[in-house]
Amino acid sequence: MKKIIISATLCVAFLGLWACSSDSGTEPVKPDAKTLTLDTNTIDFISAGSVANVTITTNVVSYTISSSDSSWLQLSKTTGVTGTTTVNVTALANTTTAVRTAVITISSSQIASVQIAVSQAAAVPVVSLYPSYNTNPLPADATGMASNAVELASKIKLGWNIGNTLEATGGETAWGNPKVTKALIDLVKANGFNAIRIPCSWNQNLANTSTAQIKTEWLNRVKEVVQYCVDNDMYVIVNTHWDGGWLENNCTEAKKAENNAKQKAFWEQIATSLRGFDEHLLFASANEPNVDNATQMAVLTSYHQTFIDAVRATGGKNANRTLIVQGPSTDIEKTNKLMLTLPTDNVASRMMVEVHYYTPYQFCLMDKDADWGKMFYYWGANYHSTTDTAHNSTWGEEADLDKFFLSMKTQFVSKGIPVILGEFGAIRRDLTGDDLTLHLNSRAYYLKYVVKQAKANGLIPFYWDAGNMGVNTMSLFNRTDNTVYDSQALTALQDGLK
Repeated sequence: MKKIIISATLCVAFLGLWACSSDSGTEPVKPDAKTLTLDTNTIDFISAGSVANVTITTNVVSYTISSSDSSWLQLSKTTGVTGTTTVNVTALANTTTAVRTAVITISSSQIASVQIAVSQAAAVPVVSLYPSYNTNPLPADATGMASNAVELASKIKLGWNIGNTLEATGGETAWGNPKVTKALIDLVKANGFNAIRIPCSWNQNLANTSTAQIKTEWLNRVKEVVQYCVDNDMYVIVNTHWDGGWLENNCTEAKKAENNAKQKAFWEQIATSLRGFDEHLLFASANEPNVDNATQMAVLTSYHQTFIDAVRATGGKNANRTLIVQGPSTDIEKTNKLMLTLPTDNVASRMMVEVHYYTPYQFCLMDKDADWGKMFYYWGANYHSTTDTAHNSTWGEEADLDKFFLSMKTQFVSKGIPVILGEFGAIRRDLTGDDLTLHLNSRAYYLKYVVKQAKANGLIPFYWDAGNMGVNTMSLFNRTDNTVYDSQALTALQDGLK
């Protein structure tokens, strides 16, 4: 036995182990006991697929992580070392009608292994209420579809909505706007926009309600407007808008099967009709789906999953098209809280998320004072009124906007999932004199700030324009004579890109 003195501590090597004691003759210090702990021992996934996080804490030198079934269960890490680490466990969508299970095992030569029991719910089959409209699927065609979602996002600078038109109840001109013309799209392009969002209705344009067959003439009309945009080298989003609220107001278990059947039927027809367009065309599952809790979010995820599966199944360029799914109510705070997983896609990196921004409501949309609060006419630190202080913004100004947009960057953009800011804007108020001047300057500052901060955080801004003019509106263009209507707001949006 060999003794080595280090400082005032006596260390003895015996049978390959070290033990130390001080000169005072205290007992030798025992080696640390080995531990390997997890923050959970069970994971239950929904059928649509999702991601769970497992935290491993240990003082062993190294360990391995393995899954008993890697065909549907994926691990972000397969090895680890001393300390605390988080492993992302991803479950692919379960398309079968059976619950499936697996076991994740964490093993080390220094301690007994620990396990996590994993299960995933069975798929809820889409009710066959309607015939299949995917009657001529094509082989995947990558021609003109080279850009992934991140690359595509970098090409879209500023977008504009053809609001209150192709989604109008009663027909394209029912809400007071003229039919969309090539001249209108030319005007929009000439004023700094390189993308168009086309809100569309489908449910009111059926040839046969019992089979969910969309009128051929309506599919052709939407295709014609898309062509106007693509001819101008503009990017285009086609969605299912409010459309009577059949989907948006029914993110419920009671309507889940019925609505998934309609979602499938509609998107098989829309995707087939527009399949020939290249990557300039993007599809969006919905508009502003009303969701307030995790249960409703799971139903919405199923609607998005049906949308993705239906589009991909038509093949051709749709096999690689970038698709957009909406956050709950397209509200940033709800999306940050509830949209913790995305639907699955068999094509990597071709998905975007959509939110909208009308914050603060009192400044952007509120058109009369209420007993709970007044309208905001003046937004921004340097644009408050000293004479009409009751209508100064009291929340939702620069710091709040910065926080909201950063949350989307953190949750999605930084992970390679671009975010579409599908709608934003603020109405013009019925004011006069200095109050009107200050309000309009404040509004211009707001629009510029939204665009500037959206771009800084990787959000792609699309301005909402409903076509109506006058007070309590936010239109940029006069669609009757194809001229600029609100040059101050237009300039502010353009300045936000600089």
